[in-house]
Amino acid sequence: MTIHDEAIELSPLLYPDSDGQPMGENTKQFNLIALIKENLEALFAEQPDVFIAGDLFWYPLEGRVNIRRAPDAMVVFGRPKGDRGSYKQWEEDNTAPQVVFEIISPGNTVKEMQHKLEFYTTYGVEEYYAYDPDDETLSGWIRTTTGELEPIAHAPNLNGWISPRLGIRFDMPIHRSLTIYRPDGEPFKPLTVLFDERNQARRERQILALRLQQEQEQREAAEQRAQREQQEREAAEQRAQREQQEREAAEQRAQREQQEREAAEQRAQREQQEREAAEQRAQREQQERERLAALLRAMGVDPDQQA
Repeated sequence: MTIHDEAIELSPLLYPDSDGQPMGENTKQFNLIALIKENLEALFAEQPDVFIAGDLFWYPLEGRVNIRRAPDAMVVFGRPKGDRGSYKQWEEDNTAPQVVFEIISPGNTVKEMQHKLEFYTTYGVEEYYAYDPDDETLSGWIRTTTGELEPIAHAPNLNGWISPRLGIRFDMPIHRSLTIYRPDGEPFKPLTVLFDERNQARRERQILALRLQQEQEQREAAEQRAQREQQEREAAEQRAQREQQEREAAEQRAQREQQEREAAEQRAQREQQEREAAEQRAQREQQERERLAALLRAMGVDPDQQA
């Protein structure tokens, strides 16, 4: 066998989880990314099939490691929550992120942003929002029936626009920073407030879980007490039943003994009557013998000699 005859095992392709670059070039950009991502997490916290990530590599095509983007925030409906090193679309039921956000930093060029738009158009994004916090401008694109991401023409800076997928509303009055409102009308909250609310909600859930556990333990203890009481009642009923049976058995024994005594008295009475009758017969026979003897003597016959 030569080396050329040996099977060659190809190494699996590596899909890097990071490009080694920082997520944001300044705190303003980072804070906005975190604000959007964390508030979206809170908005969809009760829906297990909505995956939300920030600055996570998205690989739309298997085997094409160089075709990738890391949106500042992305929302994927129909995929479970959970940690991922990257979003490999072919491992996610081939579901593309439906909504992506980009926070423009000073280092982003027009060409780079155009490439991002082309990427999101090509690989199935339904809604794409780009916000420049320095210029305070918000742009948006939505997929139309043509299959393309088309600019959203809605007031200056999308003021009052409501995301069809997310239900959130963008508030961008002139000369004011972006504010995003939840479907219930509550604005996206600063991270400190959001984290405090999450911690408070976590504490309340823990307290509720503890209370539910205590109530469950109390119910179980009550059920056990009720079960013991039921068992004690059943045991008492069984004892009472046994005692009743013993009393009835004792009464039956006493009745049989009484019947036996009465039968014995009747036998004794019959025997006494038989003895008396025997004595009366013997007495009559004696009287008959004496009468015959007297009759014989009257006839001059000695009854003793006749015997």
